[in-house]
Amino acid sequence: MTFKELNLKDDILSAIEELGYEFPMPVQEKTIPFMLEQTADLVALAQTGTGKTAAFGLPVLNMIDPTRKQVQALVLSPTRELCIQIANDLKGYSKNMRGMRIVPVYGGEDIRTQLRQLDTAPQIIVATPGRLIDLIERGKVELGAIDFLVLDEADEMLNMGFKEDIETILQRTPDTRRTMLFSATMPKEIANIAKRYMKNYEEITVGTKNAGAENVEHIYYLSQAKQRYMVLKRIVDLNPDIYGIVFCRTRMETKEVADKLMHDGYNADALHGDLSQAQRDTVMQKFRIRNIQLLVATDVAARGLDVSDLTHVINYNLPDDVEIYTHRSGRTGRANKKGVAVSIIHSKEKFKIKDIERMLHKSFEQQQIPNGLEVCKKQLFFMIDRMEKVEVSEEQIETYMPQIMKQLEYLTKEELLKRFVSLEFNRFLSYYKNAEDLNLPERGFERGERGERGERGPKPGGRIRLKMNVGEREGIDPKRLLGIINDVTGDKSINIGSIEVTNKFTFFDVFADQLDQVVTAFAGQSDVEVSEAKGSKTFEGGGRKPEYRPRSGGSSSSYSGGGYRGGDRSSSSRPTDSTGGGEKPWRNRDASDRGSSRSSAGGSSERRSGSSYKGGSSSYKKRS
Repeated sequence: MTFKELNLKDDILSAIEELGYEFPMPVQEKTIPFMLEQTADLVALAQTGTGKTAAFGLPVLNMIDPTRKQVQALVLSPTRELCIQIANDLKGYSKNMRGMRIVPVYGGEDIRTQLRQLDTAPQIIVATPGRLIDLIERGKVELGAIDFLVLDEADEMLNMGFKEDIETILQRTPDTRRTMLFSATMPKEIANIAKRYMKNYEEITVGTKNAGAENVEHIYYLSQAKQRYMVLKRIVDLNPDIYGIVFCRTRMETKEVADKLMHDGYNADALHGDLSQAQRDTVMQKFRIRNIQLLVATDVAARGLDVSDLTHVINYNLPDDVEIYTHRSGRTGRANKKGVAVSIIHSKEKFKIKDIERMLHKSFEQQQIPNGLEVCKKQLFFMIDRMEKVEVSEEQIETYMPQIMKQLEYLTKEELLKRFVSLEFNRFLSYYKNAEDLNLPERGFERGERGERGERGPKPGGRIRLKMNVGEREGIDPKRLLGIINDVTGDKSINIGSIEVTNKFTFFDVFADQLDQVVTAFAGQSDVEVSEAKGSKTFEGGGRKPEYRPRSGGSSSSYSGGGYRGGDRSSSSRPTDSTGGGEKPWRNRDASDRGSSRSSAGGSSERRSGSSYKGGSSSYKKRS
C-alpha cells in the first residue's frame, strides 16, 4: 500500500512526497483509513518512533477546513521538545495547504511571544498541558468548538503527573469532539481516561500491547555495584560508533557519570532537571547533530526526546517500572533500524530481568563483560575500517605528498603500518594492558532461584554489619531505615539483611560487595553517620559478625527479614516466623513494603512526633 491509496487530499500528498514519504508504516496504514472512514474515537497503541505523528496528523489535516479561522484541533504532548517536533511535522505535512496555521504553545518560553501568535486563531494548537491551561485561564484559547483532540504519548503525560491537567482540559472541550489517544503502553490510568472521556472507541494495536520494539536486542551484564562505571566504559569502548542515551536513576548520579565520562575523554554530556531551558536546548542540539555521542539522562529529563538513529540505550540502573523500561528501550530500533538496549545489573537484580521479560514477551541475553583484549581488537579494526573508507581529496594533499614520501621512504610497508597503528593506538593498548576481569564469578544459585526440591541456593558473598548513629529516640524503625538508605544511596538494588534498632543506634547487615557503596554514600551526610560495627568476626561466607548481643528487656527492636524481636513486645503484636525462629532469606528492598511495614517499638509505623526527614519517604532527626 502507498500513501496515494489512503484517500488523502492532493495538497497533503504532494507535501509528503516532497518529504520522501511513499509507503505508510504499520500504525499509519491502520489508523489513517480508520480516521477517514469511521466516526468513532480511537485508542492506538504503538511504540515511540513508529510514525505516530503522521498517523494522527495526516487524517486530522485532511478533515480540517483551512478557510475556517477557528481552533478545530488540539494536540496534547508531554514535553516542550515533543510539542515543537509535532508542530514542525504538521507544518511540513500542510505546507501546500493555503491558509493553514499551526501554533505550538509550551512552557520554558516567554508567554508573550505565544500570546502574539494566538492573536489570529490557528486551526491547530499543539500544546503541553500546563501552558495550555494558563492560556485558557487568560482567555486566549477557546476550546469550545474543537472537532478533534489528540493525546500523544498519553502514558508519558500520566507518568509526569498531568492527569488532573488532562482532565481539566477534556472538561473544557465539547462532547461532540472526536478523541484520539496514542500511547506506547496501556496502563490502567489510560484505560480509565478512555472509558470516562471517550465514546465507542476502537482500539488499534501495532505489535503486542505493552511490548517492546521489535527491532531492539535486549542484553544485560552482571556486575558488582561498585564497578558499574567500569562496565559502562567497557560497553562504550566495545562499540566505538555508539550513539546513545545512558539512563541513570537520580540527578546526582547523572551528573557524576557524565562528568566521569567527559574527564575520561568520552564525547558525553548530561541532561537533568537542574539545567535551565537554554542549557537543555544547547545540550539537545549538540546531541542531535552528533557533537555528543553519549547523553547521560534521567527518565524525567529525557521524556519527549525525539532523536533518530540511536544505536544503544544503556540502563546504568534498571528502572523500577516495566513501562519505563519500555519507553527507554523504544528510543532505539526506530524506523526499521536495529537497536540495542543494554542493562548493567547486580546479581541480585536478575529477578527484575525475569519480570521485564514476562511483561514485554522478550528474551534477554546475558553477555560476558568484554575483557581488555576484546575491546582493543574491536577498536583497532574499527580504526582500520575508517582508514579504509576515508575519502581522499587528491587536490588538497597533492602538494604535500612529495615531501611526505621522501621523509618516509626508508620505511617498509610493514613498518609504516606498525607505526600508524602505534601512533593511533598506543594509549588504548596501554590502558587495557592489565585490565581486570569485571565478570562476577559463578556462585551457584542466584537470589530467587531454587533447586529441584525448592530449596533456596547459597547467597553470594559474605555480610557485614553496619552501625548507624540514630535509633528509636529519633523515630527510626526498619521501614524508615530502608527509606533512608534508598534516599541517600539512590540505589534500590542494595540489599539489607538483619536489622536491630536500639534506643541510640541502628545495626543492619549488607553484602560485602556493597559495603563501600553504602559507607561512601553516607560519608557526605551531616545528620547521620554509618560505620562498620566494631568487634566483628567472619560469618556466612566471609562476612564479619558483630560480637554484641541484642539487649533483653529494653526498648530495642530487631528485624531479620521476616519479623521483629523485642523484649517489650506482646505475643499478639509480634510477627511469627514459620521457619522455626531461624533467620529468613534476605529480602531485596524493592519488597520492603511487604517485609518491613510492621510497626516499631511503639506499635505504629506512622511518623513519631518530633521526628523529621527532608526528602524521600523516611523520617529521622539526629538529636544533639
